[in-house]
Amino acid sequence: MAKWTAFPYDAAGYRYDAATLKKQWSRLHLGDAEPWPKDDAVQAAWALFHAGEFQKAHEAGLKAGGAGITVANKAQAIYANYLEKSEKNKLAMFMEIAERAAAQQADEPNNANAYYWQAYALGRYSQGISVAKALAQGLGSKVKTALEATIKLQPKHADAHIALGAFHAEVIDKVGKLLGKTQGADAGTGLKLYREALKLHPGSAIAMVEYANGLVMLEGDKKMAEAEKLYADAAACTPMDAMERLDVEMAKAELED
Repeated sequence: MAKWTAFPYDAAGYRYDAATLKKQWSRLHLGDAEPWPKDDAVQAAWALFHAGEFQKAHEAGLKAGGAGITVANKAQAIYANYLEKSEKNKLAMFMEIAERAAAQQADEPNNANAYYWQAYALGRYSQGISVAKALAQGLGSKVKTALEATIKLQPKHADAHIALGAFHAEVIDKVGKLLGKTQGADAGTGLKLYREALKLHPGSAIAMVEYANGLVMLEGDKKMAEAEKLYADAAACTPMDAMERLDVEMAKAELED
């Protein structure tokens, strides 16, 4: 496997041993509601993930199998989204995650994150090839169905609420309200999902950034001041791990634009 781009920030504050990882687990996984893993090898893979060792976390997760597949999928998804420089590699990675998550669903039909990572990967892939093209390929309904399954299995899954809100906003933004309706997209539902995500995870920088993006997509310039306040709040968040650091840095970049 080609060497992945290294996490570009100081990760000293994001290194957890088994005891500190368990202590901080509920806070670190407020977004994805992943249960504490019983397997030591999976715990070790998660520690690598939180420290920004995404390639090692991915490999360790695959090797551990079972609950480790979720670590592998998350590590690869976050890496591809934020750090992979080649668009071609990024798209290939997202498709790989989507396929692996679909296989995980077959093995574990009650695993909320098996549906979530399939949806996340297909959603990011769709953004990469253009939302309109993805909708024509039927990917929109796959993303929506998988996210709805995630929330049904785990109603406190903040990240799935964000992603489903983004689905509604992106579809309406790209094809309009009328065509969006044929895809099951609705502006009011999207905004409600973003607000619900922030209720579930009030300190989530990514929820604030995505809500800001959604407000602008759905409501236009009249919501720009509210969006900028959300970006500023997100940029001021204190990250607990490498992924959250990437979210905060993205919020800072949005503020500068």
